[in-house]
Amino acid sequence: MAQLKQEIAHLPRFSPERLRIEARKEQRKARLLTLFIYTFLIVASLPIILGYGWLVLNSFSETLAYGVLPKGWTIKNFRFLWELPSRYYPDLWRTTWNTLLLAVGMTIIMILVATPTAYVISRMKFPGRNMMLAMTLILHSFPGVTLLISLYYVLRSLGLLNSIVGVFLVKAGLMLPLGIWIMKGFFDNISWDVEMSGLVDGATRMQTLYKIILPQVKPGIAAMAIFSFINGWSEYIYVITFIQKKESWTLSSYVNSIIGDFQFIDYGLLSATALFYILPVLLFFIFTQKYLMTVTFGGTKG
Repeated sequence: MAQLKQEIAHLPRFSPERLRIEARKEQRKARLLTLFIYTFLIVASLPIILGYGWLVLNSFSETLAYGVLPKGWTIKNFRFLWELPSRYYPDLWRTTWNTLLLAVGMTIIMILVATPTAYVISRMKFPGRNMMLAMTLILHSFPGVTLLISLYYVLRSLGLLNSIVGVFLVKAGLMLPLGIWIMKGFFDNISWDVEMSGLVDGATRMQTLYKIILPQVKPGIAAMAIFSFINGWSEYIYVITFIQKKESWTLSSYVNSIIGDFQFIDYGLLSATALFYILPVLLFFIFTQKYLMTVTFGGTKG
């Protein structure tokens, strides 16, 4: 860098040679910055990569020497796919179905409720509108875990304890403020002129919404659906609190039962089950992340 400064010190300010040297200097700075960013990202991601690597190795090995080196390869850790590892565990495929039902049910409720609610808040003026906006933020910031006891009594009075329906209703209710806020940002980014043109041409408000507005906020609906699905699939606290019957367990309960007695944990079985648990949602995220990248708290990215 000092050599470059010496080279350009005697050159005219706008000479081609000086401009070429300054361009090389800027390129070098850009390369160093890029190198620093990639190094930082690799170092920051290393614990996660090593954790997943250990999970995969332990899933397919009979044992790990020193907790790291695999000794003997096997698929017996995945025996839960075709048989019950113990009489204390429920059927895995029934458990997987319950997990899918929780994630899909929560996603459907979020789409059906958050989308029209966000449209009304974004487009219509009514008494208490600003208060409703403030409440959506307050409700989302409120720790849901503090409501466990009251929610338990509510679900028991409604006969929804030990029910997947009760859990996804609770989860959807707690996530609705975030969904409404995200969708409101997308609706706010659509000009009133677009909607007014449809109304002027004779379309009703509902026709304008479904034929003109909703197609333009599809990325927002997709992103909200992805957030909801991943959140429902990975739910743990409400499942183990509100569901005790093994017939209604989800995969998080299944993994928790393996960890239950720490003195007799089968780490191979635990790793294989955890890998089975995260693999679908990992693949789901990889193929849908382009929709997540469209979301900011103000709507779509520019």
